[in-house]
Amino acid sequence: MKFSGSAGRSVLAVGAALLLAACSGGGGTAAPSATPTAGATPFGPVLSKNIDPVNAALAQISGVKSLGEFDGVLSTLDTAAHEASRALNVADAPAAAAEDRHDLANALSVLQEDVANVRGAIKARDVCALSSAEAKLGDSQGLASVSTLLAKLSAVGYSASLSVPPLPKQQSRSLDNGTMVSKGKLRGEGVFKVDNGGKVNAVVSLVLNGKAVHSVFVAKGQKASVEGVEDGTYDVYVSEGADWDSATKAFTQNCAFTKFEDNFPYETGSTSTSWEITLQPVADGNAKTNDVDPNSFPQP
Repeated sequence: MKFSGSAGRSVLAVGAALLLAACSGGGGTAAPSATPTAGATPFGPVLSKNIDPVNAALAQISGVKSLGEFDGVLSTLDTAAHEASRALNVADAPAAAAEDRHDLANALSVLQEDVANVRGAIKARDVCALSSAEAKLGDSQGLASVSTLLAKLSAVGYSASLSVPPLPKQQSRSLDNGTMVSKGKLRGEGVFKVDNGGKVNAVVSLVLNGKAVHSVFVAKGQKASVEGVEDGTYDVYVSEGADWDSATKAFTQNCAFTKFEDNFPYETGSTSTSWEITLQPVADGNAKTNDVDPNSFPQP
């Protein structure tokens, strides 16, 4: 059988029409599904690649022994969170994960800001112990949000989680006013009085040859005294702050370290010697104080 050229074109046109009809039939239209950019890396590996360094930084926390070491770990965590946020902000993700991907990038940015705030608090001595610095990180909204969003992504097939080590809670420990933090023999006749009219607790130490002999806890707005001070010429050091840690004999938050410029001689002989200091500024005050490096501050 022989077909002419025009007949052949007619058959092809009919076939194309039938094909289109078959594709458009079935009682409705399907919404197009979002697909990643051609050639893009699948979202799962991208997610893992960027969350893994954050978890690696968090894993180092359990091994730190000092505030300085912790600050170093925070620097690593800051970088990891920043890079993860930047990468996930532009990463391709399927429709089911697109919104959570966007929110996760923002949460990582918040985490980076939170970490930077902890580092700033360490530098400013708003937190001045490892426990209080870790507790401040534990309060991070960024940490909580990242964990929540990773759980949501896991629910739609992208398995990832944030491995946050146990972190302490912020505390507000104190001592009774007048408690002796360290106490020498107290066999002398001298009296040392302290008026703390300020807004923070303090521990005041009488120091001989660089070592605290007598240290007393003076609560904010209170007065305290040490009786029985032995003869000698003492330096007076003051540590102020919040949350007194009796184990380390130090405040853990809002710390300040000062030393009175003048020394305080006790030469009782047959007559008692008494000194009184005020920690708050007073109009007719005649004593000056200087800041002291906490690393050279005598432990109470």
